[in-house]
Amino acid sequence: MPVTPSDQDLDLTFLYEIADGSNEFVIESIDMLLQQAPEMLNAIANALNSSDWPSAAAAAHKLKPSMGFFGMTISQELLQEIEQLCKAGGQDPAIISTKFSQAEELISQSMDVLTKLRAEKEAEL
Repeated sequence: MPVTPSDQDLDLTFLYEIADGSNEFVIESIDMLLQQAPEMLNAIANALNSSDWPSAAAAAHKLKPSMGFFGMTISQELLQEIEQLCKAGGQDPAIISTKFSQAEELISQSMDVLTKLRAEKEAEL
């Protein structure tokens, strides 16, 4: 049974459009996100924990395009807000922390769905 993201922050329309029927492309794209997203989330978390606002902003900025690529618009928006708040000097760490927790949760859910989807695509090869 195919995975169909419904109430989640995931819309793979763009990915499928540019994949043009290539399961290999879909798998490679998912692999890249599954590798990079945890690294970037860790970088953001570490920077936030040490109040290193410029590094947190840079890591959030770096992760944003991947969110757009996978139609993860809510996560992308949260990362945008985190980036802006950190660039502004992190005056309200509680808000930044809340937004980061929300982004982390959504991205984690999407990664679970993508992991299943990747297995389905690999089985079709």
